Formats: sequence, C-alpha cells, structure tokens
Amino acid sequence: MSALRFTHAIVCRVPKSYAESAINLKDTVDIDKVRKQHEEYVQTLREVGLDVIELPPDEKHPDCVFVEDIAVVCNGTALVTKPGHPSREKEVEYMRSILKNELELPVIEIKDPKATLDGGDVLFTGKEFFVGLSGRTNQAGACALASTFPEFPCVPIKVDKSLHLKMLITMAGPDVMCVGPSAEARDTLKAKEGNNLRLWVLSTLVENTIVSIVLALNMRIDHSYSDFYNTILEIFQNHTLSERNLGLISLSNFTKKVGYLKSCHLSLITRSTFCYEKHLKHIM
Repeated sequence: MSALRFTHAIVCRVPKSYAESAINLKDTVDIDKVRKQHEEYVQTLREVGLDVIELPPDEKHPDCVFVEDIAVVCNGTALVTKPGHPSREKEVEYMRSILKNELELPVIEIKDPKATLDGGDVLFTGKEFFVGLSGRTNQAGACALASTFPEFPCVPIKVDKSLHLKMLITMAGPDVMCVGPSAEARDTLKAKEGNNLRLWVLSTLVENTIVSIVLALNMRIDHSYSDFYNTILEIFQNHTLSERNLGLISLSNFTKKVGYLKSCHLSLITRSTFCYEKHLKHIM
C-alpha cells in the first residue's frame, strides 16, 4: 500500500449554526444548499473507495465541519491538535473520544501548553510532513508533530499571509504537488529542495485558494471551482495524470468562508485495513 493511499475519512455533518457563526464567514449562506453540497462531497469520498465515518453536527461549534484541523492521523496513530482559534478548542474533546474509544486508535496528546497546531497547516507527502508556521500553528506545535511521527522528516514552512499552508500547496497524487502562483506560495518551493516531488505551478490561476481545493483521493481528483474546471483539467492532462478520474464537485457555498475542500474531512492512513463498520452505530 502506498504511504499516501488513504483508507478512511472522518466527516462531520454541517450544523445550522454554521450559517450564522462560522469563523471568517464572508457572506450569507443558504444552509440547505451547504448541507446538500456537503452530502455530495461525502458521497464522492465513498465513491473513491474510502470508508467514511460521519459524525453528527455540533451546534455549539459552528466550524465542526472542518474536521481536518482537529487531528492528524498517519500510520495508525492519531495526534489530536491544539487549534489556534480559541472557539475551536473544545472540538478536540469529541474527536479524541471518537479516535480513541470508537476507532480504537492510539491517541497522542500535545503536552506543551504554549503549542498550537491546526491540521490545515499539516501536509503529508507520503515521505515527509510539511508544517506551516501560521497564525494558527506555531513552532511548538510543529515540534509536537515531529515527535509524534519520528519516522518521517518534518519541514517547517513560514506562512505569513494565508490562513493555512494548504491554501498555498497541496498534494495531487503520489510525488505530485500543486503550488499556487503567488510569491508566498512559490516560497514553499524552497522546502521541496532535496526531495523527488514533481511540482505543478498553477501559474494560470489567479487565486491562491484554487490550489487548496484541488484534492487527490487515491485515483480520483476533484475540485470545487466550476469556472476553472477546463483550466485545471488541461493542467492535469499536460502533467501525465490524464488517466485519472477527474470529477467536478460544486461547493460554492463553502467558498463563502475562508476554508477549503480538504478541510472538510480527516484522512486516515492506517497500517492495515481496519473494519470500522461495527462502531458506526455508536457514532450515529
């Protein structure tokens, strides 16, 4: 099994409070449309072969749908994070319970009280971790990640302007990275020195956020900006991955928030194939 091949995904249904109180909400959203689009997104995760665990919405935490920020799971070990925004701190408690008691994964805690770490700043390439030092993640958080997964190098990358690292770069498949067109995104190329990643610089796209919603899921790649579909399709075909199944997902209502597609699920890379079906009745 490839080190970058995902086996499971945890998602959280969209709470009603998302439409009113989500962090950095830029515009009015239609909660029914958001929920419908999220359901289609979850269905895509299933179609590409992932075992999907759905959590109920938590009205006390409007941003609970962005589960990626709350934990990092790799090689069958889960690190629960310390979110950089105070309103999300208690989301960790529920995720810890799910990972430990329901999914029976070993769970690592961040002990440094000064550490902050958002999963949106953690990019796993299959060979190493890149971790963004942003407004949500600090050096102590990066050190906690490195100590949890000592089998992989951990490379810190300064993120000054964007919310998270994965709004600048993301993986589009094994050994293939997408990089946004801005100077900040291109600075991340320095972290690439010495490894064998192929880079796709999306220079034809204007917005850095575009790179954050290119999502590689085993043998399928999806994105949420329909206006850029043909452009992204052409880029993919020109970079020898035209055989992949390119799908179009509309998440227009999610883009009214400073968030991104990948943050709506937590990917689990396990050492072996677990069967989580017996646990779903406790979660639902």
